[in-house]
Amino acid sequence: MARILGVEIPNGKRIDYALPYIYGIGKSWAKRLLEQAQVDPATRSHELTDAQINAIAHAIQANKLVIEGDLRREIQTNLKRLQAINCYRGLRHRRGLPVRGQRTSTNARTRKGPRRTVGVARNPNAKAGKV
Repeated sequence: MARILGVEIPNGKRIDYALPYIYGIGKSWAKRLLEQAQVDPATRSHELTDAQINAIAHAIQANKLVIEGDLRREIQTNLKRLQAINCYRGLRHRRGLPVRGQRTSTNARTRKGPRRTVGVARNPNAKAGKV
């Protein structure tokens, strides 16, 4: 497996599809980085030479891309800041609800999680058939 900046990218995939496995690099950035590094996008990741791997790593650093752990840390810091100042977005994050104005009366299951049925408990002292 090829390692680029401490991240292993999958073998056997085209390099333009393997680079987005690095957190913080998408398809468009992958294409742009390969152009700058002068690497053919059709090259398989296990066929890369050390010089090509170094060229890709240099292109990532030259564009000052924040990737992997640094990016995750930056995103977490931003979320903690929003929650600490008690702004609306921070409260929504804290409660696990949609942040960007989506409806919650229906849908929103991704953020809210699976449905939890809230029922009425029967009175154990009630007689059968009578209230």
